[in-house]
Amino acid sequence: MSLQIRASVRKKKQPSCNGIFCRIVCLPRSIIGGFSRAIMGRRNQIELQHQPLLHPATVPEDRAFLAGFEHRYGTTHPFFYCCSFMQALKMAEDDHKLMFLYLHSPEHPFTPTFCSTTLCSELVVQFLDANFVSWGAIADRGEGLQMAATLQPTTFPFCAVIAPASGNSIALLQQMEGPIDPAELVEILQRTIEEQGSAFGTSARGREQEHTTTSARINEDERIRARAKEEAKLMADRQLRDEQDAAYFAALRRDQEKEQLRNARAQKPVEASNQTNYEQQPGKPRQSSSVRESRSKETTAQGKDTHTQILIRFPSGATREQSFSSTDKILSVYRYIDSLGLPGIGNYRLISSFPKRVYSVDQMGMSLKDAGLFPRASLFVELL
Repeated sequence: MSLQIRASVRKKKQPSCNGIFCRIVCLPRSIIGGFSRAIMGRRNQIELQHQPLLHPATVPEDRAFLAGFEHRYGTTHPFFYCCSFMQALKMAEDDHKLMFLYLHSPEHPFTPTFCSTTLCSELVVQFLDANFVSWGAIADRGEGLQMAATLQPTTFPFCAVIAPASGNSIALLQQMEGPIDPAELVEILQRTIEEQGSAFGTSARGREQEHTTTSARINEDERIRARAKEEAKLMADRQLRDEQDAAYFAALRRDQEKEQLRNARAQKPVEASNQTNYEQQPGKPRQSSSVRESRSKETTAQGKDTHTQILIRFPSGATREQSFSSTDKILSVYRYIDSLGLPGIGNYRLISSFPKRVYSVDQMGMSLKDAGLFPRASLFVELL
């Protein structure tokens, strides 16, 4: 007697749902033995799924259900894998998903409405393809007949949520019998995933939370690395500025010491020569050393009242010394630097040290004497 004849036709079109439960079912050897054959690859499954539609009577056993289903209800349906039951179960285990099983009874009076209205609805198709590995078979032939004898449905349509178990068994997490609308089917499947899926490592919510936690941890690590990198760069820049300032001031001190030593050496022979020439003139009385020193100071003071020596140091380390009138403006120093035409000198400003002072646009109208650059000074060119 065929299964659709033995199945009782329910008067009320309500699904038979026993609530959330878990039942361990032992598989027959004929089902388990099918797994020993070569497993068809996932890519080949998809290519086979999209081959031209054949008449149900002319297709192989593993495509009989899908060919008959599409021949009558079209190609908009969940992605049913054309493979053995054990192969589909292995795919679900590898993908960390549950398996959706559908036993198809073509002649049952509830089947046409369930297939066209529920199983082929966009809501059910999207939900099953996103969360399950779907497998279907005809309930009175092949592996479909063996699974019907194992699960013993009381009526059709018959759907079940299955997970792999230890040994030659499966875990029957949920079964739905009879007609059911799309929203009810999705609600039952969602509740099954939430309440039972975590026990088998396939909870969609658990996977989403794990993914969110992993992403947050990765983002936090990236923020920590970026902050440490930025702090290291700031510290390196600060250290470089300190080293540059120290080198600049050390160079200025050396230049000032050299300049003072050179002026002292040049001044002594001139004074001695002038004094000797004056004293050796006929009729000129010898003057005391105090008088000679007084006149030397007066001569030096007179020279300082007219000129000032500016030592200019460039960022490259080069130096230039130029004489200016004490009444010249700071603008004259800028014009002198611009006239040199040195490469790399564009926008800049002048800085003096001891004490440190910046001479920029606001001070260009000051005289060198009023600016404190008299009778001798050193200026550093700082690029902007």
